[in-house]
Amino acid sequence: MSRTFARDAVGVGLRPPHFADAFQDPSGVDFFEVIAENYLGTGPVPAANLEKARMLRPVALHGVSLDLLGTDPLDLEHIRRVGALAEDVGAPCFSDHLCWTRLDAWRSHDLLPTPFTEEIADHAARRAEIVQGLLPVPFGIENLSSYAAFSGSTLTEWEFYKRVVDGARVWRMLDINNIFVSARNHDFDPRDYLESVDWDRVLYVHLAGHHIRPDGLRIDTHDAPVCEEVWDLYRDAWALGGPFPTVIEWDDNLPTWARLVEEAASARTRRGSPVSYAARTALAAA
Repeated sequence: MSRTFARDAVGVGLRPPHFADAFQDPSGVDFFEVIAENYLGTGPVPAANLEKARMLRPVALHGVSLDLLGTDPLDLEHIRRVGALAEDVGAPCFSDHLCWTRLDAWRSHDLLPTPFTEEIADHAARRAEIVQGLLPVPFGIENLSSYAAFSGSTLTEWEFYKRVVDGARVWRMLDINNIFVSARNHDFDPRDYLESVDWDRVLYVHLAGHHIRPDGLRIDTHDAPVCEEVWDLYRDAWALGGPFPTVIEWDDNLPTWARLVEEAASARTRRGSPVSYAARTALAAA
C-alpha cells in the first residue's frame, strides 16, 4: 500500500552519505526521494538501506533513464521493475525527466533535450501514457533546465511541457530551479511558466542550487543552497498553486545532514502569503 505525504510536506533527496544520520534522526523531514535506478538491482545493502528509509518516512521514487523523448522502444521491463519497486516500498509516486538519454546501444548518462514541437510533444505523450499504464502509482514528468535553444522549436518550453502532460493524462513533477535556470539562459519571464501550470496535476516540486559560469550561463548542478531568486519564484509558485509537497535536491558538494534539514526548513518559512504573487504582479504593472 502506498504511503502518502501531506500537500505541504517537505522532503529531501536522500543520498548514501546521509544514510547514517538520516536513519538516526529523520525529524524535520516529512519524506524522502530516492533515485529508483540505485535500488533496482539485487544487492542486499541498497535493499536494506531502502527498507530502513521506508520504515521511517514515505519514499518517492525518481528516475533518470526513462528516455521519454527518445526514439528507441521504451524499456518495458525497466518500467515494470520500477513499478514492482514502488509497490515494495509503498511509494506514493514515480517521476522521471522530459528528455532523451539513449540511442541504440549508446547511453548518454545525461538528460538531453529536443526541439519544442507539437510532433515531438505528441510522441512523448504517447510514450508517457504507456509508462503510466504499466505503473501502479501516479507518474510525474519533470521539466528540464536548458542551455541552448533549437531553431526548429515552434512552442515555448511551458507549452511543450503542458502538451505532453495533458496529452498523456499524467502528472507534473515541477522543478522550480530548472524553470529559473532556463528563464535566465533564454531570457523569458519564469512567472509566465508558472501561470501555465495546472497545479492540481503537480505531484510535488523540486528546489535546488545551481552554478553561474563566468559568461553568465546558469547550470543546474545541485551542489549549493537554493539561491534567493529561486526562493522568490518558489514563493510565487506557492501563491499561485500551493499547497504542494516540496523536495530539496542536493547531489554534489554535499552538506551535513543537519545543514540539509536546515535547507528543508527554509522551504516552510519562505512560502509567503497567498497574496504575495498578486501584490507583486500589480506593483510591477503599475
